[in-house]
Amino acid sequence: MVIPSGSLGSWETKSIVTNMFPLLVVLCIIVLWAGITLEDAEELLEMYGLLAVMVPTMVDMGGNLGAILSSRLSTRFHLGTTEIDLKDRVLWANIAAVLALAATIFTALAIGAWAIGQVIGAPLGLSTLLVISLTSGMAVAVIAIIFSILATYGSYKLGVDPDDTTIPIVTNVVDVCGMVIFIGVSSLVLGF
Repeated sequence: MVIPSGSLGSWETKSIVTNMFPLLVVLCIIVLWAGITLEDAEELLEMYGLLAVMVPTMVDMGGNLGAILSSRLSTRFHLGTTEIDLKDRVLWANIAAVLALAATIFTALAIGAWAIGQVIGAPLGLSTLLVISLTSGMAVAVIAIIFSILATYGSYKLGVDPDDTTIPIVTNVVDVCGMVIFIGVSSLVLGF
């Protein structure tokens, strides 16, 4: 396949490595923050083991929501069906869909964690888990939306293929923010 000159990005290995290597180094350093935050929260997670069950899903789903939106925006750029415009109705429909999906996923996460707590004898109240999960999850979803839009439009403006950059940027940043927000909200709600 021949890519016309002036198109976004290049499929040449050298071009991809040149664009991605510095970005991946920076993102690796950023992700260390999530690990440090998780380590600092060890006492909280030992006291409330049910929260440790929620951590992987909380972190993973935030990044996935951002990846969904980034992919949709990137595809629209490649197809030439979008411009950078806040009046874009399709953009707002995609944002609404991501928020609705987040509300559904993080409600299910709280209910699932509550059910596990009932089985293993480590109960936290359903209302407590809903507050923690929905507050954290919706905040993470908003951050995912913001970074998805910024990464996609930024890549497009820089002439770099958004397919190469958006997923690593969004998933890494949202993983870190998700961990920090989840631990912070859990600490506040549980008075830890």
